[in-house]
Amino acid sequence: MTLPIPAPWQQHLKRWLAFAHDLVWVTVAILVGYLAHANFQNLSGLNYAGLGGLLLLALPVQAAALWACDVYRGIWRFTSLPDVVRILKAVAVGTLIITALAFFLHLQGIPRAALILYPALALVGITGPRLTYRWIKDHRIRLARGEGKRTLIIGAGRGGEMLVRDLLKDDTYLPVGLLDDAPGKKGSELHGVRVLGPIARLEHTIERLDVDLVVLAIPTAHADLIRRVTQSCTRMRVACATLPTLQELAGGPAGLAQLRDIRIEDLLGRPPVGGDTAVLKGFLKGRRVLVTGAAGSIGSELCRQILAHEPEKLIMVDHSEFGIYNVDLRMHRLAPAARIESLLGDVRDVDRMRYIFQACGPEVVFHAAAYKHVPLVEQNVVEGLSTNLQGTCRVADLAVEFGVEKFLLVSTDKAVNPSNVMGASKRAAEIYCQALQGRAGSTRFIITRFGNVLDSAGSVVPLFREQIEAGGPVTVTHPQVTRFFMTIPEAVSLILQSAAMGEGGEVFVLDMGEPIRIIDLARQMIRLYGLEPELDIPIQYIGLRPGEKLHEELFHAQENLIGTVHAKILQAQARSADWEALQPALARMVGACGAQDAAAVRAALKDLVPEYAQPTPADTPPPAASEGSVRRSPLKVVHGADPR
Repeated sequence: MTLPIPAPWQQHLKRWLAFAHDLVWVTVAILVGYLAHANFQNLSGLNYAGLGGLLLLALPVQAAALWACDVYRGIWRFTSLPDVVRILKAVAVGTLIITALAFFLHLQGIPRAALILYPALALVGITGPRLTYRWIKDHRIRLARGEGKRTLIIGAGRGGEMLVRDLLKDDTYLPVGLLDDAPGKKGSELHGVRVLGPIARLEHTIERLDVDLVVLAIPTAHADLIRRVTQSCTRMRVACATLPTLQELAGGPAGLAQLRDIRIEDLLGRPPVGGDTAVLKGFLKGRRVLVTGAAGSIGSELCRQILAHEPEKLIMVDHSEFGIYNVDLRMHRLAPAARIESLLGDVRDVDRMRYIFQACGPEVVFHAAAYKHVPLVEQNVVEGLSTNLQGTCRVADLAVEFGVEKFLLVSTDKAVNPSNVMGASKRAAEIYCQALQGRAGSTRFIITRFGNVLDSAGSVVPLFREQIEAGGPVTVTHPQVTRFFMTIPEAVSLILQSAAMGEGGEVFVLDMGEPIRIIDLARQMIRLYGLEPELDIPIQYIGLRPGEKLHEELFHAQENLIGTVHAKILQAQARSADWEALQPALARMVGACGAQDAAAVRAALKDLVPEYAQPTPADTPPPAASEGSVRRSPLKVVHGADPR
């Protein structure tokens, strides 16, 4: 029975074995040098005394040089250029010292050929086995070629090179080739894996090489390319994965650990948002920043991005215990505990919020707390108004009372010509902040309005995903319904830019691009699962729900858009809000909410937001689908600015 060797002893044993291997090669290098001097023939005439003296001198000197140059810090399995450089330094230093000592000690009979050949032979002998061992491990010479997932990589750039290197170290995968559209790369190799041709040959290559997995290794890939690759993989019934985008990588390395499935946002594809990092750092660094609704999709991403700009303190507030627990865990992985404060609190509770303002002294407030689910708020009018309007009023009043520098209200496209309680409540909150701006002293109020964010809690994307995984049907309200979509990181990046540039009183509108038909979104998500719409997963039209519109808008007819210094942020020329005229309707709203009178709440809301109108009844049957009826974006900009 053999006793197991403890891990630390194993490591020491490997180092000593490597050390013994190197000394053997030092000996061999000197012997070969002597033999070369004798042309490998007249061995009887060798000066064995000189050979012995040189070995007695060279072995301890070279051993000391190898240890001094940290040669045994490296692992054979991962031998790389830095390891080779350390060996080169050790051999060079050893050779110089050996030569100098041989001269000063007057060692006799040492041929010059031995000293000249020694460093080259020693370098080859010490590095060669290491590199060979790594090559064998990387290429996993096997008796059976089919071991591991046969993986085809799209992209032979830096991302592809790093991915191939990682795949070769993992027995789960077997890279069989790369595809790249650069003509000069065809026939070249990355770590022994050949570039086979352009991406147009994807389906042919999948069939010829019996590929199990296709990986897109181009972090800058456009949505068109991702769609082409995904559609080809779907037709060939092959799994498809991708490296994250540059925005997701955030400067980190691209490799096997970052591999993920293709997401719907990859297919919808918007150009990456360029933000002014220096401006944001100047705005947030060293500040005390409060985020309400911090556990929500937007709130939690706000917290993540704010922490990247080194605030003195991030104060996260949410009424959900489980939600604030989760976001607290995530944020503590990103920053020291001293910079994070996680607090339970309801924005409607003025005493609790006043305590938070007193104790934490925020200088910047991002107000993201709100009820956002249209049908639920339609059924719970009082709760919706209590949070979305009264909660906003109370936090805004406290911001003024405690001298907050900037207060940013996160609003929505549903606040424009609202047809539901949620949208009208957010428009009423906008009006309150606009009216307060003129009475706010030093506090500057900024409003940022945008549409839906992909994959947020309660949104259509997780609903479709759940329905597809259950086998369908996927439910769509109407074949012609469209929505604006944006990724959560993109939306939050623009919110922060808006807060940094805002001087007070602005209503910023994020350029959401073109509206997307929900039916197209559903079909693309079904295809992401390798299934066909209508054939594998049925699509069912259920009609518009209470408060829903066919098409959303980003600004009111009276709000002309003005370009800003940021191409993706527009400014709506804000309508005036009269503080005195606002007070009676607000008082009626507070009274109606206190009395739980939904009808009175709706009436007061209509007084606050005159454009608020009930939509077409929800039971109106949807018309037949029209493939060409996609409504174009209503965005337009005055003064020559271009929102695209």
